Amino acid sequence: MRKKCLFYLVALMFITSACHNGSGKPKRTDTFTKGFAKMVADECFEPIVNEELYIFEALNEEASVEVHYTDEITAIDMLLKDSIRLAITARDLTEKEKEVIRSRKLVPRTQKIATDAIALIINKENNDSLMSMSTLKKIMTGEIISWKQINPDSKYDKIAVYFDNPRSSTVRYIHDSICTDKPMYDGLMAQKSNQEVLDKVSNTPNALGVIGVNWISSPTDTTYNQFTEKVRVVSVSKWDVATADNSYKPFPAFLALNEYPLTRNMYAVLIDLRGTLPAGIVHFMAGDRGQRIVLKAGLLPAVSPMRVISVKESF
Repeated sequence: MRKKCLFYLVALMFITSACHNGSGKPKRTDTFTKGFAKMVADECFEPIVNEELYIFEALNEEASVEVHYTDEITAIDMLLKDSIRLAITARDLTEKEKEVIRSRKLVPRTQKIATDAIALIINKENNDSLMSMSTLKKIMTGEIISWKQINPDSKYDKIAVYFDNPRSSTVRYIHDSICTDKPMYDGLMAQKSNQEVLDKVSNTPNALGVIGVNWISSPTDTTYNQFTEKVRVVSVSKWDVATADNSYKPFPAFLALNEYPLTRNMYAVLIDLRGTLPAGIVHFMAGDRGQRIVLKAGLLPAVSPMRVISVKESF
């Protein structure tokens, strides 16, 4: 009887050790294309991330991905606290943040997925759709507060500026890349999401919205040359005086030519092991299929998708 009990005890210990690694944590069972994974993404990239994951899961039926959309500060904080192993962000980690991750014996890896654009949107009734960078800076710092200061013939007075939320990557971009040496105007109005910015601008004649370009890209356009019809997209100029000839909308072609000035990068920040499902997601997004989705979403792919053309030797 004693030998029989000893046999069952040894068998139980073997089964338990097989299900756990040396640290006492459950052993990983996910692979590059199978299993379950959690990730976090900047809310600015929600439409494109949703599309990437939809296709990824369709191609890999044994993979299931749960994504949490939040602001940039929270997303980075989740990585640093090791509550998540993959984040889609609008910036790379700082060296200090990488050291925090390395201190846990993890290796942070960053993959550029796309060049993103910050789009300026106005109500469809507003015809003032040309704006210079110098004018934009004056609006964001409160030096210009009326549409009539831009165009005396404008039928609107006060400029109502809307952005997503105070902790977002969009606000950081406004502060760092537009306002630069001046504080942001305290009259700018925060919403809870990019979708709320889009809805607010479409219903407010005097509004100016600041939004990620993938929120306004037309899902049915195959030429990558159209935006949603809910709002009007502003053409932005690097020159002090904006004209139709020197102002550009955030189309992928103008991002590639560096003509549109309000650009930033989209990154996948991975602190997980190679061969895991989070690593497989990054591989897919940076691969040919994932980069085609990037282009369809209105962003500039980090790697140009390949297109094979068959050429006949004779006609």
